[in-house]
Amino acid sequence: MAETEKVALVTGGGRGMGEAIARELHAQGYRLALMSPSESCEKLAAELGGVASRGVAEKGEDIQAVFDLAMETYGRIDAVVNHTGHPPKGDLLDITDENWTLGSDMMILSLVRMARLATPVMLKQGKGAFVNITTFAAYEPSLAFPVSCTYRAAAGAFTKLYSDRYAADNIRMNCILPGFIDSLDHKPGTADKVPMKRVGHVEEIAKTAAFLLSDGAGYITGQNIRVDGGITRHV
Repeated sequence: MAETEKVALVTGGGRGMGEAIARELHAQGYRLALMSPSESCEKLAAELGGVASRGVAEKGEDIQAVFDLAMETYGRIDAVVNHTGHPPKGDLLDITDENWTLGSDMMILSLVRMARLATPVMLKQGKGAFVNITTFAAYEPSLAFPVSCTYRAAAGAFTKLYSDRYAADNIRMNCILPGFIDSLDHKPGTADKVPMKRVGHVEEIAKTAAFLLSDGAGYITGQNIRVDGGITRHV
């Protein structure tokens, strides 16, 4: 692999926003290592000339496997996109300990584990960038998504702590907080809640992620970037 080629590792990189991000990064010249629970990551990697490993974000051994695959294949990692599915839902106090723990593993420990692996590589390279995909509801919590809101907010806190720790080493970490995006089927009337009167497109999330990973965003770190059509109200 040429020294000038960049490598991106994308979890949840088989469908939806993860797929769109992988396609956008490929278009911008990144070599790809993808992970998802199904064969979708393998099919996409084959199409885009990358490599893939099936796995889920909540399992440390799966994160280790895709990291090892990226390093064995390319010898470097320039960008990491942490993207995962939705954790269990339920009435606030009916959610079991096991489901709270699953949410923590999916949305917090996955970030920590990936950072432990990729940070030494980026330190050696002299730069690197992470983007964590969370949710617009992280800071305006909804009772419809108790586990997600709780741990996505924690992901934002971890992102700030990490960015403070490694900013001087030229390693950046930011979060994207998507609103209602067309990767999911939304109930009729959902778009009416959004000031822009439409749901967002996965390509819009992808282009935001690619920008945050690029040198053009070289002075942006520790931020929670809302890509939600204006639905959140806090300023």
